[in-house]
Amino acid sequence: MVRPCWKPSVEGDGSRRGGDPNGRFDGLLWYKDLGSHVNGEFSMAVIQANGLLEDQCQLESGPLSSLKSGPYGTFIGVYDGHGGPETSRFINDNLFLNLKKFASEHQEISANVIKKAFLATEEEFLSCVRQQWLEKPQLASVGSCCLVGVICDGLLYIANVGDSRVVLGRAEKVVRGVTALQLSTEHNASIESVRDELQSLHPDDSQIVVLKHKVWRVKGIIQVSRSIGDAYLKKSEFNKEPLLAKFRLSEPFSKPILSPEPSIFIHKLNPKDQFLIFASDGLWEHLSNQEAVDIVHSYPRNGIAKRLVKAALKLAAKKREMRYSDLKKIDRGVRRHFHDDITVVVVFLDPSSVNRSSSRSSTISIRGSRGVSSLAKS
Repeated sequence: MVRPCWKPSVEGDGSRRGGDPNGRFDGLLWYKDLGSHVNGEFSMAVIQANGLLEDQCQLESGPLSSLKSGPYGTFIGVYDGHGGPETSRFINDNLFLNLKKFASEHQEISANVIKKAFLATEEEFLSCVRQQWLEKPQLASVGSCCLVGVICDGLLYIANVGDSRVVLGRAEKVVRGVTALQLSTEHNASIESVRDELQSLHPDDSQIVVLKHKVWRVKGIIQVSRSIGDAYLKKSEFNKEPLLAKFRLSEPFSKPILSPEPSIFIHKLNPKDQFLIFASDGLWEHLSNQEAVDIVHSYPRNGIAKRLVKAALKLAAKKREMRYSDLKKIDRGVRRHFHDDITVVVVFLDPSSVNRSSSRSSTISIRGSRGVSSLAKS
């Protein structure tokens, strides 16, 4: 059975209740100060800059398959949409379900299971594009970066398409404080190795990457080389009228220009690993890996994701010679001229629970997105 393409966006639908365990709102900021997952604690925050929030995120902790004896752990997802919110919302609604389906079939969590979940989500979204091509052709130009972390049986799996980033904070004896280690591979044309990869995959296309207004872009249009969605750069059938002219290429293409295949990294967790920062590129535009790690290390866990977002916003304001208090007064849409949507999920790692089988009585599901968040415990 095909799941719905996406649920409609509903704002202010009751999730703004004061003290809601699902999180709180402060203007354009949604935050969950602190919660527990089966491997420790977590904090989440999302700030909206676009007219419609294009970032989505989720944390799912508990069973990672439909089997009673199946894998158990924590799933973290950060989805940074572009061109609209539809793809990131679709991923938020479907990727974890696909992961559970393949984990049930294979009876394990593995790089192969995660890759299959990404590719199945991609195919389902492209099916939605195809179904709605005539009445909503612009859907073909909507896509999303997709960063996922899965903690299971003492291992951390990181899978990524696009330019969101996860950074590990590790305690080192020789260094006072915590060292930042980037665990994700980014797919942005500003990186020379990404341009080299694109040119090797498309040797006959001299315009596969173009420097436009001092920014490297794939086909002169988009910065990321991998994504979910962006059907117009994956299948020629979607790169024609009635799609808007600015997205249509002058020459038809025979193979996909962008890829949905994730870069996957597997890390064996150890007691030195203190926490993980998952964030969309909106955070990393303003904070370095080490600066972000230092903030998390230096302040209480409660509200730490919100603190990271505010640190980025203060720097964004400073770059424009503004006060943070003035930036806060700018409404969504106009706010995008000052900073991007920013999503941050900080996941603390409890060494005593990372390498042992956790209690299977609790399930956490929370999404910081579109003014709608959900939390379930059983």
